[in-house]
Amino acid sequence: MGKIVGIFFIMILTFTGLKFSNSIENNFPNMKSIYEIPLNDINGLPLDLSEFKGKYILFVNVASKCGFTKQYKELQQLYVDNQDKIVVIGVPCNQFGNQEPGSEKQISLFCSEKYKVTFPLTEKLKVRGSEQHMLYTWLTSKEFNGSKNSSVKWNFQKYLVGPDGNLVDYWYSLTSPSSSKITNYLR
Repeated sequence: MGKIVGIFFIMILTFTGLKFSNSIENNFPNMKSIYEIPLNDINGLPLDLSEFKGKYILFVNVASKCGFTKQYKELQQLYVDNQDKIVVIGVPCNQFGNQEPGSEKQISLFCSEKYKVTFPLTEKLKVRGSEQHMLYTWLTSKEFNGSKNSSVKWNFQKYLVGPDGNLVDYWYSLTSPSSSKITNYLR
């Protein structure tokens, strides 16, 4: 019965043109800067991106049960070695193969115990689809980032934002956090 009600609700929304996504254009039509996007850390506290103005920000959608999870170690090293130039922000996401099923508390514990992560982590977010968080709408839409369109293909995709708040580039999961494609920007 619940499935039928859900399907009926979606049909009504579809036929009436109503939307139920957190799209950035609906909620923040005049937003131009990534620093204006509201975000919470993994403990549910506000994470003010404007605190990182003047530094590169590397956003990475992370997962604890992925073949790329070992990249946490390189992300942590990149952060520690270059804290004056870059902040790494891990974005837990469970949209790819159910590889981040844990709660925020479980994710935080896993990251700190297994990989000694000290860089900021956000609460779990949707990085694609109708419920895509506005951060990822900005990162993946040329309309907002002014640079390029993209889509998130898998866990550990990386988006680099420059010290001026502009999107620099993005790389798929296979690109290591220690790749010169990323580290060359920090020289």
